[in-house]
Amino acid sequence: MLEAERERVAAAGRRLAAHGLVLGTAGNVSQRAGDLLVITPTGAVLERLEAAEVAVVDLEGKLVDGPSPPTSEMALHLGAYRRYDAGAVVHAHPPVSTALACVLDEVPAIHYQMVALGGTVRVARYATFGTTELAEVTLDALRDRFAVLMANHGALTYGQTLESAVERARLLEWVCMVYWRAAAIGTPGALDEGDLEAVREQLDRRNYGSLLGVQRA
Repeated sequence: MLEAERERVAAAGRRLAAHGLVLGTAGNVSQRAGDLLVITPTGAVLERLEAAEVAVVDLEGKLVDGPSPPTSEMALHLGAYRRYDAGAVVHAHPPVSTALACVLDEVPAIHYQMVALGGTVRVARYATFGTTELAEVTLDALRDRFAVLMANHGALTYGQTLESAVERARLLEWVCMVYWRAAAIGTPGALDEGDLEAVREQLDRRNYGSLLGVQRA
């Protein structure tokens, strides 16, 4: 069932691991396929995940196919699909993003490419992993954005495609790296909403928006 989608999700997990955005079993990926979700299983080591291990669940989280139960962060994924009509979701523990999530309340818009994330990136308050509370506080902080940091935990991104969700996870880690390096020198400058809107208009004018995955949340 959904063999092609399961291979894409497995490949996305391996790609996240190759880029250092997940470590061991710490991360999960999903993609919507009509009334079903294709999602990484609990306890999966993403760097060597195979399509046959990937679970298929319905929109209530009930296992439909696959040898393993789905990720313990199922509520995060289901919530993103319900609230934001996501096409794919990535939850990862990128080292620099996670470090900033231990310190900041938000990552300011320090680079124009953050329009692909929706602007500034909020940090959701801490809650225990795998709980409904974690899903609620994280999804609340994701409002009008495509990326959110999770205090003392990690990060979540989503998109209409699996590719865009993965690329946003990579962009978020890059932005956090830039912020960290800038903050080591001084106080980083930030773009305001007017600056970001001008970037969106320029991207539209030059038809570059699709290259950055820019859309309105």
